[in-house]
Amino acid sequence: MGAYALHAKHDSKEITRRARAAADARFYDQVDPDRVLDPSERERRAEFARKAHFARMALKSAQARSGKKCKTGGAK
Repeated sequence: MGAYALHAKHDSKEITRRARAAADARFYDQVDPDRVLDPSERERRAEFARKAHFARMALKSAQARSGKKCKTGGAK
């Protein structure tokens, strides 16, 4: 209930701004650690890294719900 009250009183985007910035930085570091890519290319690659991350999480979640172990190469 506390989260509902918090989001009712404050802007949700402002509440999560720092967390979203940290997540973005993680994906930028993953795809371009030396910051040599053009910013638009870095953003494009980071978006694909983000999609891959959430797809892996969805797969692991589905496998956990079905009682199976993860059998993909990158997922642990």
